[in-house]
Amino acid sequence: MYMILRWLINAIGLLAIAYFVPGIEVESLYYAMILVVVIGLVNSVLGMILKLITWPINILTLGLSNLVINAVIFALVAKYIQGFDIQVWWAAVLGAVLYTIVTTFSSWLYKESYMH
Repeated sequence: MYMILRWLINAIGLLAIAYFVPGIEVESLYYAMILVVVIGLVNSVLGMILKLITWPINILTLGLSNLVINAVIFALVAKYIQGFDIQVWWAAVLGAVLYTIVTTFSSWLYKESYMH
């Protein structure tokens, strides 16, 4: 139950990001729910591989290379999923940063509710 609530929070956050960041478009809550699952799957597989490969660069840049990796994953998902569009690279970067904040918040809520 809490996992579905977490997905819903992430989807609403994704809709809010699309509303406030020019250059990002999400058609509806339905597409946002699909995007949450796809972004999570791509990030867990491809993101982990890219972060492992770029680990030395990540140390040198004090973690800023993770920002680029998250933006690339965000833009990659937008390229292949219908109902999600990113027009500008900087919108992908800002959207990835904001989406990371939203998922961190929902993860924190999920952990708090799981502990009780």
